[in-house]
Amino acid sequence: MERLIDLSCEEAKEHFLTGSSYFKQDMPDYISFEPILTDVAAVLNGRSYRGFKSENPSRYAGVNYSLTANKDGKLAWRPLELIHPAVYVSLVNLICVPENWEHIRGRLSESEGGAVDCCSAPVRSCNNQKDAAEQVRSWWHTVEQRSLAYSLEFSHVLHTDVMDCYGSLYTHSIPWAIHGLEEAKARKGDLSLLGNDIDLHIQEGRYGQTNGIVQGSVLMDFVAEIVLGYVDRQICSELGQPTDFRILRYRDDYRIFANSDDQAESILKIVSDQLRSVGMSLGVTKTRLCRNVVEGSIKPDKLAGIGLQDLGDANAATIQKQLLRLHAFGQRFPNSGALRRLLSDFTDELAKDSARPDDLEVQVAIATDIGFVSPSVFPAVATILSHLISRASTRENKHYLWDKVRKKVSRVPYNGYLEIWLQRVTHPESVGITYESDERICKIVNGEAPDLWESGWISSNDLKKALDVSKIKVGSVLDSEEVVQPEEIELFRQNAWIS
Repeated sequence: MERLIDLSCEEAKEHFLTGSSYFKQDMPDYISFEPILTDVAAVLNGRSYRGFKSENPSRYAGVNYSLTANKDGKLAWRPLELIHPAVYVSLVNLICVPENWEHIRGRLSESEGGAVDCCSAPVRSCNNQKDAAEQVRSWWHTVEQRSLAYSLEFSHVLHTDVMDCYGSLYTHSIPWAIHGLEEAKARKGDLSLLGNDIDLHIQEGRYGQTNGIVQGSVLMDFVAEIVLGYVDRQICSELGQPTDFRILRYRDDYRIFANSDDQAESILKIVSDQLRSVGMSLGVTKTRLCRNVVEGSIKPDKLAGIGLQDLGDANAATIQKQLLRLHAFGQRFPNSGALRRLLSDFTDELAKDSARPDDLEVQVAIATDIGFVSPSVFPAVATILSHLISRASTRENKHYLWDKVRKKVSRVPYNGYLEIWLQRVTHPESVGITYESDERICKIVNGEAPDLWESGWISSNDLKKALDVSKIKVGSVLDSEEVVQPEEIELFRQNAWIS
């Protein structure tokens, strides 16, 4: 794998313009944003969107498309935004100008070798694995393994992370990070300054807001790393070289290694102060101090998940008992990475068993409730449900079970991403259910043409044609197999221990 900052500007541009970089979450294989990105890039031809507008996009609401994902089955939600493709491609063009790319690389390299060891530099895969999978493997080797090794030197590890990192990031801190606070303040509003132009791109897709950046793309992960790298440098200037402590950071997650409570907490205060300067704050409920580094280096859900895996099928001989065991784990660790891993492993085992069970409706009910309580795992739950319901004796029985699932899932608010996957498992011709949804991406899959992005500010007809939403439908849901295939949710296993 290669770090993005080690790529040339041309390689970085090619990487950012892939569909999987534009939106990182698993999507059914008949949905892809890459055709739109390719056509928009051809129209812009390396230029800014500003040469194609009649008004400032910041005057319009809905320039970016908000695809909501529920976090707890209730009222907690995560806004996954699809950046307006014209703004996105324009921002990629800007960042990947050779001198701009070299300047950013230089800034990020300044953050290396100090008190904070960043383990989350975005990477590109060098083989056939998806880039997110490579990112997870990088995390495993650089964070968890190094944390365990630090038990030889330190007695304490303090875990903390940023509360709503992307949503709270102050966009004006982007030019501070790229140019330094003094120059950025002196040239405030000067769009010839790279950081100011990046800042404005982000604002103009978000109704002029200066609080928060978009979640869901590799490009915004990269921008977040630029700002967090700046915070790292500020922390380093306060703490000096690490002699009797270490700090590991993965994105917005910090691990502080020390040899006393007081030392760990004094370092935590400095980290908190510097994050606050860019609009961020630490999550109090997720801050914990452990006086055994080995124990504290492994997340509790992962330890529990390892224990559950080691029990084997002999301790839960039937599918229903295995599902109940997973359900109990999900109640204890909802939406956890370990739950995703366990569910992913379970789908592999389920695929080996094609028997028609007598308790099929009960199995479906338990699996559905796992997804109801932990909506972030729904792609894996949808895979399980597709296996189970495919075993129903008749099409009428299949429709009966899917109707029960749909009615229960409909009670989950803010569930646009979930509905995309529910459409995937109910709409194939072999299932025979026409899935109706208010989610606009579902409507596009059904052949409609709702707007995803507000484009009233665009004056170019060529650019408007490039934004034709029908292009995201690269296949037919009707042609999809009844049972979801493992490769459709492959990121679940690789992402399992990172959440």
